[in-house]
Amino acid sequence: WHNGAMQDEELIAHRAAAAARRRLEAPGVAVGVTEALIEAQVHVFYGRVRADPMLGPIFEAKIDDWDAHLAKLCDFWSSVMLMTGRFKGAPMPAHARLVGVGGAHFDHWLEIWRATARETCPPPAAALFIARAEMIARSLQMGMAVARGELPLLRSAPSAQADQNGGRQDQDAGQHKGRPGPDP
Repeated sequence: WHNGAMQDEELIAHRAAAAARRRLEAPGVAVGVTEALIEAQVHVFYGRVRADPMLGPIFEAKIDDWDAHLAKLCDFWSSVMLMTGRFKGAPMPAHARLVGVGGAHFDHWLEIWRATARETCPPPAAALFIARAEMIARSLQMGMAVARGELPLLRSAPSAQADQNGGRQDQDAGQHKGRPGPDP
């Protein structure tokens, strides 16, 4: 038993050290992002969103417990900026269910996010918060469009051709009946 307990302790210590290394390598650390800064950005931003005539009603209709939601959002941004791994949710399904939310809503959300970051954070941290939010917004919009059937799942033609041929690509890949192409 003693040997097994020692191995467990060593594994726990190894995992803790790996987590600490990840946090040091996290993008937010280099630009001064802290948990307190994340909390300030999230709380100020969502205070503005709740008061916004376009976005407020959307959030108010879906969120019953704002304290719990803000805590979850702080976990999300901590995971994004500091690589803490605290967030365990799945944002895509929750956003995909939103009816009537589109590009104008995301653009407006980003406008408020950018303004809040520039007011709340030092410039390097604000730039990182903004860049990450823009990337996440693009990803959510694409995922929502696919979920709604507005965009098909995309596959590259060579990969599809290779799949049909057992993983190999034929020399005439891309030449299909009725489509122009080089003469054989």
